[in-house]
Amino acid sequence: MPGPTRSSPVAPSMAPGQLDPSLRLPTGIEPGRAERIVDRLHALHPKLMDLSTGRIERCLAALGHPERHLPPVLHVAGTNGKGSTCAFARAIAEAAGKRVHAYTSPHLVRFHERIRLAGTLVEEEVLAAALEEAEQANAGEGISVFEITTATAFLLFARVPADLLVLEVGLGGRFDATNVVPRPAACAVASVSMDHMEFLGNSLAGIAAEKAGIARPGVPLVTGFQAPEAMAAIERVAAEAGAPLLRRGRDWEIGPGGEGLLYRDAAGVLRLPRPGLPGPHQIDNAGLALAALRAWNPDWLDEATAAGGFREARWPARLQRLDSGPLAAMLPPGWELWLDGGHNAGAGEVLAEHLRAWGDRPAHLLVGIKKSKAADDFLRPLLPRASSVWAVAEPGQHLAMTPEEIVAASGGMARIGPHVADALEALLREADPGRPARVLICGSLYLAGEILKANGTPPA
Repeated sequence: MPGPTRSSPVAPSMAPGQLDPSLRLPTGIEPGRAERIVDRLHALHPKLMDLSTGRIERCLAALGHPERHLPPVLHVAGTNGKGSTCAFARAIAEAAGKRVHAYTSPHLVRFHERIRLAGTLVEEEVLAAALEEAEQANAGEGISVFEITTATAFLLFARVPADLLVLEVGLGGRFDATNVVPRPAACAVASVSMDHMEFLGNSLAGIAAEKAGIARPGVPLVTGFQAPEAMAAIERVAAEAGAPLLRRGRDWEIGPGGEGLLYRDAAGVLRLPRPGLPGPHQIDNAGLALAALRAWNPDWLDEATAAGGFREARWPARLQRLDSGPLAAMLPPGWELWLDGGHNAGAGEVLAEHLRAWGDRPAHLLVGIKKSKAADDFLRPLLPRASSVWAVAEPGQHLAMTPEEIVAASGGMARIGPHVADALEALLREADPGRPARVLICGSLYLAGEILKANGTPPA
């Protein structure tokens, strides 16, 4: 999904609209030429999100249709877990020694995180030159930032040889800018939850139908467990598109087996390790990635390759442990600092299940949330499992909830930080430093990006 450029460094004194200095942590990250170009491109279309494929199709035509010259594409939609599914798919292919492009969003610290060329984050000058080429081809016509940067990514993906492109939907599916690829190798729909209702509608069935809109005739469409109304919508859209639907529990399955996992589908059984990404929900995402790749069925995919990908997958700000940096250094010995960007009802349920598994020690939550999110739905499953909850402001974000609004959404349980560093200091004044605890910063990918920036641990 599109996201704001987050490149201003933390400074002792800042004008309104810049990063909040209250983190009190240096970043040393300055905007480069490419990010300055992205900032300039915002002027081409007044709306940050305007779901349509017409504008990007016009831009791609002017660029010579790079979307028609891509390596095999795995197209991934969903609400929760699509980024992790992409990470597993990339890791599995790379475990086989394959060159993998990846397009994901939003970025956390630098725009470059969105584009991986043959396994490596796009370089500054390469990205800047491609952005300028797309800008010139577009010739000043109206186009959203996400659309023109997606066109830029396709241009790069078409020029650099690779064996696979893992392509994450930005928002929705049917009218997403990524949904211009003529014929993917396979498509996947991760868990669907209520999110972005202002763009996708107020029913789970309607949202699921929009996300399943990536379906193509004859192209396998793979999905994991879904709520009944979401699954019914996905089944309907797949049937209308003529896409073979592969459902977890019917066409494929993954679950405990000995000390690891057993994966089953029509092609056989695989014995696999537990995923390297923490949390029981990652078993679902790893299984979905594997099922989608097996539906495509490249000759390099085998049990050893799948096992390597399960072990090696990494995805920042998704239950990521921060064990170094200034923020981690604030905590007493034996304490743990974790970061997660989940922000909707489904993400709240997943995090609550992880907190349950963390029952061996207190868990303290620092929560920042966007105004557009249903904060009460996100917080509801978390509150009973938290030892304390602190409401924090998102630095420099006029679209973020105030700490006071988060407190109200928590039913008064949360306390005002008001900022991350303040909340940590207040928590440590009250807590017993000799009793190890866990601190989880959560509720927003934007906040997660600011934390990674301030902590000096940006994605690589």
